Amino acid sequence: MGNIVAIVGRPNVGKSTLYNRLVGMRDAITDDFSGVTRDRKYGFCEWNGKRFTVVDTGGFVQSSDDVFEAAIRNQVKIAIEESAALIFMVDAQTGITDLDEDIARILRRGDRPVFLVVNKVDNHKNLMEANEFWGLGFDNTFFIASISGSGTGDLLDAVVEFIEAETPVDTELPKFAIVGRPNVGKSSLTNALLGEERNIVTPVAGTTRDPIHAVYNKFGKAFMLIDTAGIRKKTKVDEDLEFYSVMRAIRAVEEADVCLLVLDATQGLESQDINILRLAQKRHKGVVILVNKWDLMENKTTNTARDYESAIKNKLAPFDDVPILFISALDKQRIFQAVEAALEVYENRTRRIKTSELNEVMMAAIEATPPPSVHSRYPKFKYVTQLPTAFPSFAFFVNNPNYVRDSYKQYLENQLRKNFNFKGVPMEVFMRSK
Repeated sequence: MGNIVAIVGRPNVGKSTLYNRLVGMRDAITDDFSGVTRDRKYGFCEWNGKRFTVVDTGGFVQSSDDVFEAAIRNQVKIAIEESAALIFMVDAQTGITDLDEDIARILRRGDRPVFLVVNKVDNHKNLMEANEFWGLGFDNTFFIASISGSGTGDLLDAVVEFIEAETPVDTELPKFAIVGRPNVGKSSLTNALLGEERNIVTPVAGTTRDPIHAVYNKFGKAFMLIDTAGIRKKTKVDEDLEFYSVMRAIRAVEEADVCLLVLDATQGLESQDINILRLAQKRHKGVVILVNKWDLMENKTTNTARDYESAIKNKLAPFDDVPILFISALDKQRIFQAVEAALEVYENRTRRIKTSELNEVMMAAIEATPPPSVHSRYPKFKYVTQLPTAFPSFAFFVNNPNYVRDSYKQYLENQLRKNFNFKGVPMEVFMRSK
């Protein structure tokens, strides 16, 4: 299931407050990047050494009353299929509503662990009244106050019991996920690469929705492709499309080594794309951006492509060292270059730099542009080494790590990128005291 935990429930019970508290435990997740909407709908939580992705389903419901309750029910069904566990939130002050009972019924029919979270329990009187929620029939019931955080530790202890330690798909091959918003041409790209039509929409009830894993083995290149376009029932309402595709993208990103983010050339890079990209970045996955339907762009010249590329890179900063290719999946234009770019990014992600070479290059860079002083003290760098992680990460040993500013860390990362090929790969730069 990937390690996804979805927070479900009717509006105004405090889902986003709980979400913010869970992902806020890791400060970096709530960074505001330029061009990203503040209503983040998914982020990470780390607890007792386990990491998982939290999805706030509340951010996905359109608020016109007639589709409102139906949309919530549909989302709960999708969340059951796509998550490892569900947090079902209710409000102690309102008591049990009809919609709560409906959601509880759907959840009981599902086969995922459910944690009933009764929110706004901040005193003894509320706790006595909140006992009525045991009537919804869930063994794992927790009474919390998400505003103050009271009770969330016990909840997390219980949730992580159901989160598996990460077990990757068993293959030595590089794993590439094709991700992006609905209708940008993900399936066309999969079909173009594998050379076979995939049955994307099947009207058969209960069709499986796991991302499709297929092995590509042509022209001396081999990798596993994770296709998230997925098999989707025709009956689903369009309101759920964004929510559904986000759930699929999160699962695919979790499994992949490199994410091929497909954009529609006629629409450009939108906030949802940036969210998927930041997710890949936080999970230290390689990234290649494919601008599909380039054949539809009128008057396209080299110049147009260059302008288009720099516009994308502006939105991606500071992580803009990413390959961007202009393709047409339908005409099979440049799809082979896309494969080569993904394989190169995969190699960059596993690249190891010899400590002697690393020190020679980076100490010269530090000497050329020394770090600025903090309180009239200068950080002194001793040496640097690459850490044994699954992605590029480097430890700089320095007399006082707290004196190294973020802007200087960015300078060090830029120098690493300039001197060694880490294109398309997020990296971490740590300051350690000697």
